[in-house]
Amino acid sequence: MDFYQAVVGDYLRADRSVFINTECCIQLNAANNPDDSGVHWYCDAVAVDLRKHEVFLCEISFAKQLGALKKRLKEWAANWDHLSRSLERDCSVREMLPARPWLFVPTASIPTIVNTLKEISRTPGAPNWRVRITPLEKVQPWLYHSWEHQDCNTDKSDVPVEYRA
Repeated sequence: MDFYQAVVGDYLRADRSVFINTECCIQLNAANNPDDSGVHWYCDAVAVDLRKHEVFLCEISFAKQLGALKKRLKEWAANWDHLSRSLERDCSVREMLPARPWLFVPTASIPTIVNTLKEISRTPGAPNWRVRITPLEKVQPWLYHSWEHQDCNTDKSDVPVEYRA
C-alpha cells in the first residue's frame, strides 16, 4: 500500500456511513487461490456507502499518465458483468447496491482520465457505469472533518459535473 492509499482510506472512513475493504481481491472465477483462478485484480479499496446505497471500487493513482489506471478501467469495462457477479459471490454485494468506480487522481490528470472514460463509453458493450472522480489533493486530512466529512471539500470545480457524485 502506498502513502496515498492510506490517506484515501482515512478520507473514506471519515464518513461514518462508509465501510471499506482495502486491497480487496476481485476474481472473476471462483477459486480458493486467486493466483490459480484466472483474471483477478486487487482493488485499492472497495467502499460500501450505506447512506447512498452504493458500492465503490476505489482506485488511487498519482502517476502523471495514469497508464496502469487506464488499463485497469478498460479491463473492468470489458469484464463488468463478470466483475459484478464476482462482487455478489465473494463480497456478498447484493444487486440492490450498484457498484461503480471511484477514482482518486491528481487534479492535473483529470482531463486524461475523463478522455479515457469517454473512449471506454464509446466501446460496443461498454458498461453503463457512473464513474466518480475526486481530486487527490482534496483528500488531505486538513481539508475535512475527521469525524464526519461527507465530501465537504471535494468534487467541486476541478471535476466535470458528470463525474462528481
